[in-house]
Amino acid sequence: MAVKKITKRWLFNSLGVILVILIALEVVIAFSIKDYYYGSVEKVINSQAETVSGLLSKYHSEETGDYEDYFRGLVTSFEKRNIMELMAMNSDGKVVLTSSGFIPEESSLTPDCFEAENNIEKTAEYIGETNGEKVMSVTVVPEGKTEDFSSFRIVTSLEKVDRQITFAIIGTSLIGIAIIFFVVVSSSYFINSIVNPVGQISETAKKIAEGDFNAKIEKKTDDEIGELCETINYMADELGATERMKNDFISSVSHELRTPLTAIKGWAEMLEDSSKDDSIDSKTLERGMGVIIGETERLSVMVEELLDFSRLQSGRMVLQPMKLDIIAELSEAVLTFEQRAIREKKALIYEEIDDIIAVTGDKNRLRQVFVNIIDNALKYSDEGGSVTISTLRSENGFVDIEVKDTGIGIPADQLEKVKTKFFKGNATRRGSGIGLAVADEIIRMHGGEILLDSIEGEGTTVTIRLPIDK
Repeated sequence: MAVKKITKRWLFNSLGVILVILIALEVVIAFSIKDYYYGSVEKVINSQAETVSGLLSKYHSEETGDYEDYFRGLVTSFEKRNIMELMAMNSDGKVVLTSSGFIPEESSLTPDCFEAENNIEKTAEYIGETNGEKVMSVTVVPEGKTEDFSSFRIVTSLEKVDRQITFAIIGTSLIGIAIIFFVVVSSSYFINSIVNPVGQISETAKKIAEGDFNAKIEKKTDDEIGELCETINYMADELGATERMKNDFISSVSHELRTPLTAIKGWAEMLEDSSKDDSIDSKTLERGMGVIIGETERLSVMVEELLDFSRLQSGRMVLQPMKLDIIAELSEAVLTFEQRAIREKKALIYEEIDDIIAVTGDKNRLRQVFVNIIDNALKYSDEGGSVTISTLRSENGFVDIEVKDTGIGIPADQLEKVKTKFFKGNATRRGSGIGLAVADEIIRMHGGEILLDSIEGEGTTVTIRLPIDK
């Protein structure tokens, strides 16, 4: 359908405009050719008429002989008799002598003869048909006219001229047709160079829409079509990568959900069986309840993280902004990880500043970001490693909260993707892979940004940059 529309648009727009222009030019050229040829004939006839009239006037003024004999001699010896005819007419408007020797019928006389003879005009011209033949004529009343030789008329046939005009118009028409043919051929080639790739792009896009992300378009040109092909191929690669990350995410989340559920179910069944025969001791009961409560909280955090991600994706997350001390909120977030760091034998170093830095933001969401970043730092650090948290007030109106760990780091080729939804760089560590994406979006909603700097095998530095409340 798109191909038909492009071709139809070209036919009605480009070819239609060219056709109208060529037709208009053809009409103008046809009239110009006709005016040129008729003008040339008219110029020659008038020139001959002026010559004959001048000779007669000169002879009459000198009075050197018989005027009528001289008039008769001019007619009979007319040099241009092969292309035109000179006629002498009497005062009654009848032809008495011609250069060809044939006296025409009165019906062949044209209006210019009567106009000149009746003194309407001394020189009268005519273009039209006479006895089925198209002619051009001019009639002149010279000085010294007599009864027998009152005026003379020069007439020529326009049939050869019209034939020449017709040939010229046909020639220009053939040139116009050749131009149209050339335009059609060249444009068809050009349209095919667009339509065919567009058709391939359409087919490939359908395959991609159906889930075939391995479908590719061959790039044949380096123009905009080639760039579009590259863009479609890049889009397919990105969609394929996103699809793989989504599947990995589903698999990871399923595993993350199954692990605590398995632990909860196992301890719950054991506690149930032990309660029947009162064989459970208080220590085991306390341990089992602790596992159930801990895993339940872990599930709750994961579900809340998924809900936050869903809200962000649908644009339903709404901030509850208020003025707050970002240092105080950060300190409380760090405090929640102190015991965990001790248990995991990792150093948690917090370089707290003795200052109040006010920002406008959602208290709970900012706390969520801090918890997520610190949790990741501890999670990706091995036993004996350290996590250092520091704060710096920048001169351009922002506060930078830096979380630096000595963990496994992020490969350079994955650094730009870690904030992408569903992406999880290291599958051996627990987590859904959407925490950093949610954190990044929350900080963006606060007018800030999250910056990442990492060296694989040495550690990662995450900088949370927020605007200070002025």
